[in-house]
Amino acid sequence: MQTQAPDLEYFAALAALEWQIELGADCAILDQPLDCYDLPDQLDKPRLPEPVAAAPARPAAPVAVPAGPDPVVVARQAAGAAASLTALREAIEGYDLCDLKKGARSTVFADGNPAARVMIIGEAPGRDEDQQGKPFVGRAGQLLDRMFAAIGLARATPDAQAALYITNVLPWRPPGNRDPEPAEIAQMLPFLTRHVELAGPDLIVLMGNAACAAALGQRGILRLRGTWTEAFGRPALPMTHPAYLLRTPAAKREAWADLLALRARLIGG
Repeated sequence: MQTQAPDLEYFAALAALEWQIELGADCAILDQPLDCYDLPDQLDKPRLPEPVAAAPARPAAPVAVPAGPDPVVVARQAAGAAASLTALREAIEGYDLCDLKKGARSTVFADGNPAARVMIIGEAPGRDEDQQGKPFVGRAGQLLDRMFAAIGLARATPDAQAALYITNVLPWRPPGNRDPEPAEIAQMLPFLTRHVELAGPDLIVLMGNAACAAALGQRGILRLRGTWTEAFGRPALPMTHPAYLLRTPAAKREAWADLLALRARLIGG
């Protein structure tokens, strides 16, 4: 019984072709038979076909430049015109130049007390956040609430001294919970900048790489965390995202140290 040979992989086929070329089989089909085992000085040179004149090259088609307004410019104008948080939310909901909006169920604007001294900036909504329309409500959000409750801060309290105000870099969920792309961050950065201006927090917590990329222009949260810096003209503390802490429980010790540093900053003024 004869079995069919399996298809050659690319590199195996390439090696077989090179081997045949080394043996002298460097032409696929000739007009006359060629004995590759005959002595070279006894071989008649094969008659090669006359070269065909190359067709004149066609001019390259002009590259189409997409028409339409610059999304960042439009976002900057819409954000700058918002005189209140309510107006800013309406401006974001009316912004149609970010493709993420087309696949999202909700526009996730913010949660907590807008008068809070501490503003937390996260990455983007996940599935739970997209369904409920609020940031940090899934497992990572529940851990975030427990973390800040340990230093006396909560999003639900009316006391601005003990309150949290929470938002994200992106208001719409990326498909498959993928990381935000640089172009998406750039589009929504004017809205985030205006959000910070209108809320006016004393301190900012940058949760994860996307928040650091938007606010600081840097990534590498494991290197940045725990060191005070400045973002949007205010003191800012990068921290590891609660989702990372769920995957890496050993990192909770460093997160606790960051929380204590935040508490000390609040107490000290």
